[in-house]
Amino acid sequence: MKKFWFVMAVTLSCGGAQAADIVDTAKSAGNFTTLVKAVAAAGMIDTLKGPGPFTVFAPTDEAFAKLPKAKLDSLMKDKAALAKVLAYHVVPSKVMASNIKPGSVMSVQGSPLSFNINGSKVHVDKATVVSADVAADNGVIHAIDTVLMPK
Repeated sequence: MKKFWFVMAVTLSCGGAQAADIVDTAKSAGNFTTLVKAVAAAGMIDTLKGPGPFTVFAPTDEAFAKLPKAKLDSLMKDKAALAKVLAYHVVPSKVMASNIKPGSVMSVQGSPLSFNINGSKVHVDKATVVSADVAADNGVIHAIDTVLMPK
């Protein structure tokens, strides 16, 4: 019986380990709680836990706090609109900060994201990257200071 429990414990401890995907990385970072709630509300958890690779320009909790409460509440209740906004923050490839060039790249949502570099600051549309290259197993997260709205 002891051997059985030892085998079960080893199996659970080895097999139960989760990869640090985009969602888990965002959760453990601690400053993306609103984003993680929004991703869940939009039904996008499985997608962002998928193989990717993804680059997520992730609004911080402070970025979400800039939105009027009524706007955020409305978005959180409208799954389709929320999914559209969140998909606008995602590029379907892994792009490290050093590889970002001025210009535009198509988002998963289907509209282009515009990039500008001013000194050492990277800007995505009207947002500024405040923390770059947060690595995940299926991509990378770049924290931004503003929630982006698709055009």
